[in-house]
Amino acid sequence: MARDIPLNEVILRKYEKPYSADKREIVKKVCLSLGLLQPGDSRDIIIDILWVLIDSQKVKEMISSDEIRLRVEKIRKEGGFEMKGIAESNIRRQLKRLADLMIIDKLENTYRLSEFETLETIFNDKFEKFIIPQTIERIKEYLRAVN
Repeated sequence: MARDIPLNEVILRKYEKPYSADKREIVKKVCLSLGLLQPGDSRDIIIDILWVLIDSQKVKEMISSDEIRLRVEKIRKEGGFEMKGIAESNIRRQLKRLADLMIIDKLENTYRLSEFETLETIFNDKFEKFIIPQTIERIKEYLRAVN
């Protein structure tokens, strides 16, 4: 009997062009576009985690989950956002989600955007060339099996 647990899951959403100059709003749209965040979701800590990782990528800095949490807290305080989701266990769970999507690498107890690449390169190499074609091919197998 086949299991109903997906091997992989891809959620892609298309939004308007990024006219906003607000960095957090742009990172939020990235999270929504890649299915890391659901529309209307109040638990938006993933935005700030990704923001911290983007900033550390620019200087090629490996960063611990503790340091990520501290920087996320600072972003949330400065932005006037609720301090929901900043528990260490939640930070680690969000980091695992990013790692499962191959957006970040974990080396020892530190994290970085995958190979210090840009998000655009990561999307191109991991999603467009790897995850999406495999997912589409498997869907086609099921479509053929229906006939």
